[in-house]
Amino acid sequence: MSQLIEEPRLFENLCSSLYLGIGFILVKRNRGKPGIDGVSIADFEANLDEELSQLQQELSNWTYQPSPVRRVEIPKPGGKGMRLLGIPTVRDRVVQATLKLLLEPIFDPHFSPNSYGFRPGRSQHQAVEAAQRIVNSGKPYVVDIDLSKFFDRIHHDRLIARMGEKVTDKRILRLVGLMLRSGIMINGVVIPSQEGAMQGGPLSPLLSNIVLDELDQELERRGLEFCRFADDCNIFVKSQKAAERVMEKVSQFIEKKLKLKVNQEKSQVALSDKVKFLGFTVVNGTIAIAHKALQTAMDKVKALTPRGTHKALEPALDKINQWYVGWSNYYSLTNYPSQLHKIEAHIRRRLRSRLVSQQKRKQHLYRNLVKRGVPRKQASKTVFSNNKRWVLSNARAVTRAYPNSWFINLKGQEIRSDRKLAHWFEVSQWIRLA
Repeated sequence: MSQLIEEPRLFENLCSSLYLGIGFILVKRNRGKPGIDGVSIADFEANLDEELSQLQQELSNWTYQPSPVRRVEIPKPGGKGMRLLGIPTVRDRVVQATLKLLLEPIFDPHFSPNSYGFRPGRSQHQAVEAAQRIVNSGKPYVVDIDLSKFFDRIHHDRLIARMGEKVTDKRILRLVGLMLRSGIMINGVVIPSQEGAMQGGPLSPLLSNIVLDELDQELERRGLEFCRFADDCNIFVKSQKAAERVMEKVSQFIEKKLKLKVNQEKSQVALSDKVKFLGFTVVNGTIAIAHKALQTAMDKVKALTPRGTHKALEPALDKINQWYVGWSNYYSLTNYPSQLHKIEAHIRRRLRSRLVSQQKRKQHLYRNLVKRGVPRKQASKTVFSNNKRWVLSNARAVTRAYPNSWFINLKGQEIRSDRKLAHWFEVSQWIRLA
């Protein structure tokens, strides 16, 4: 059993205006929608002193009662089902954020160095680079274990017992229990929470790490090398036979000991270049964007550039830039800038297609191409062919009229792959991943 950590002022700090005020700052920084009471962060801040004073009083005299969370459904990447989120009220988020602030220094130092998710000073990129190092050390086989509806299946009693190994203040444990059992409101009806910790609250990520730390310890006890980010865990071994054995034993531990469910359909044993980890894959010892992540990006570009000849180009380009800056910054970890080039080329083709379709008649498109410097013969041959707009968007005459520089200089398109990064290979070919 882990050594108990005495924290006699833990609950008193939770009830203080200082810590609750910091909790509100954290909630405001993360923004977010209102809970079931409809109170926004701005509404809460308008009466901040009163709200915090009320929370202090309720926590101190044990009249505080967490409200049910508001359930929200968001589509999973790739359009495969919906992810269920629970949005607590702002006042509940303040309490959760304050609890996380107080509990994280107690638990985080004891977490495994192979755990990277929802931890201060750790990132997804670090996890992917760690996976690359392990593969390059001679362990190319990956045991990719997928936990089915992990957050929805967290066992409350096991979680509280696990927390009790390091937190002696039973008031804190009782409060966490109240939050876990606060329920979910769906269409005005409150559904009791018998298990699970809904994603969406500030405290849920820390609770998930407390639950899965037991898995980390078991993997370390077995001498296995692994990388875990939240419930995404990859274990690395030397051979397929060893990988299959690890898959069987670890799956049994997860289901029997942790009371969680392994998704057998999504879990797999494979070489590293066939396994997606946080949107990346390790190919021949190098980091590349996974094929599924690239396809998802292509679908996103299509969604951001819908058909409609009457729609101006600039708003669509602004939305694309806003999305692409974040996406490309994350995926710049790839060693292959050609992967980013492919996405950028697809963006420009979608935009050129929009420009072509805005010319209602072929004569209008012809005059526009000539006006933009395309030779008359080339423009005529392109425009008066039987090709549809998608084929025309990639024709030499159209790319000549609207070159890459036009989008960059006149429209301000963000081009991530033009920035030379030290870890990028000087290759021009597009690598196709299975």
